[in-house]
Amino acid sequence: MSINQDNITKAWFFASRVHKEQFYPGEELPYITHIGNVMMEVMAVSSRLENPELAIMCAILHDTIEDTSTTYADIEKEFGKAVADGVMALTKNETLATKREQMLDSLARIKMQPKEVWVVKMADRVSNLGKPPHYWKAEKVKAYRDEAKIILEYLLEANELLAIRLQEKIDNYTKYI
Repeated sequence: MSINQDNITKAWFFASRVHKEQFYPGEELPYITHIGNVMMEVMAVSSRLENPELAIMCAILHDTIEDTSTTYADIEKEFGKAVADGVMALTKNETLATKREQMLDSLARIKMQPKEVWVVKMADRVSNLGKPPHYWKAEKVKAYRDEAKIILEYLLEANELLAIRLQEKIDNYTKYI
């Protein structure tokens, strides 16, 4: 399936607008830096995806519902049901009591989506396994790495190249503990 660059550009400008006041945690970088990093991870494996446009669109929009006032209906109206469903699956249900419950619930919903959405979750965690914020304690760093192991276990079959990359990031993250 081909990629419609106009759709990608529309999603990028949308995400840039809704995240414009946000910054990368512990950095002075605009949050769109993270979005771009996730998108690049997805693009690196896009030739091995059945629907690379869906994966790229979901990568660009993956945090819009979770981190902004954007709703599922907004995404559906602008980008269609498939993208909105993918973004919704990637959004934590913060009404659940614990971070672990939120993550497991999201993983269960992601697994009901096309593998392109699975790839976005893996790419998101790859992106987030750089140097942790300076204010994280060792316990939080370890918990974050352990979550990454669960993500890899659940979504391993989505894409071999990204699974290898995520495993490498998990292995390297040990130096921060």
